[in-house]
Amino acid sequence: MPIIEVNSIKLYYEINGTGEPIIFTHGHSMYHKQWDPQVKPLSKNYQTIVWDVRGHGNSSLPLGDVDPEDFSRDLISLLDYLGIESAVLCGLSMGGHISIQTAVRYPERVKGLILIGTPFTNSFNWFEKYSTPISKLSLRFIPFHYTSKWTADIISKINPDNHAFVMEAFSKMTKDNFLRHWSGNLRMESRHDLHKIQCPTMILHGDKDNMVGRQQQYLAKNIMDAEFFTITNAHHLTNRDNPEEVTDYITQFMNRWE
Repeated sequence: MPIIEVNSIKLYYEINGTGEPIIFTHGHSMYHKQWDPQVKPLSKNYQTIVWDVRGHGNSSLPLGDVDPEDFSRDLISLLDYLGIESAVLCGLSMGGHISIQTAVRYPERVKGLILIGTPFTNSFNWFEKYSTPISKLSLRFIPFHYTSKWTADIISKINPDNHAFVMEAFSKMTKDNFLRHWSGNLRMESRHDLHKIQCPTMILHGDKDNMVGRQQQYLAKNIMDAEFFTITNAHHLTNRDNPEEVTDYITQFMNRWE
């Protein structure tokens, strides 16, 4: 099992294919297998790298508060270990936000961004400002099994196969790790850094994704020359709801480096 020890954690990753590297970062509570629908077809022409964010899948999480700055540090440490000077980063939800922060903090290491259903703040409007602390508190009292089942139910409405995947992903986390990581995730903030992104950027958003839809137009307008495309018949787990369309857009984006 490919694991490296960096930044006081054990970090899991997988590599397939050769060519221009693409680093795929999963959403919160998910893990690297979220990207299975993209890895096989894209590995025919590119080097695909998937990894488990600390506290997810096969990656460990130290005790104590989770510092969201560690997420981008871990990604860069993985690039350093693999000897990759720069790469295209593709992320969904939290994984997209990690990709954004990596591009802002380490611009020389990011060749391009593919952001799928990506938030850039947890206080975009009055709804988020009130709902974020409520969710943080309420999740402490809800049995973890109900949290996982509720999440799986919501994001498997279009693709029923997502249900088993989400339940499997949650089974790889303890409730304590989930809560500590969720608290760190909620502290991620990039609203005032979007203008710093200078690399080519493509934004994909599922037409049925009501979780981050309110942020997408602002995201597109505030990243220089960002491209924006809507993925049909897709909810928040966009890359698994409509894998063919997402893979096609990724391929089109990567064509600029051929």
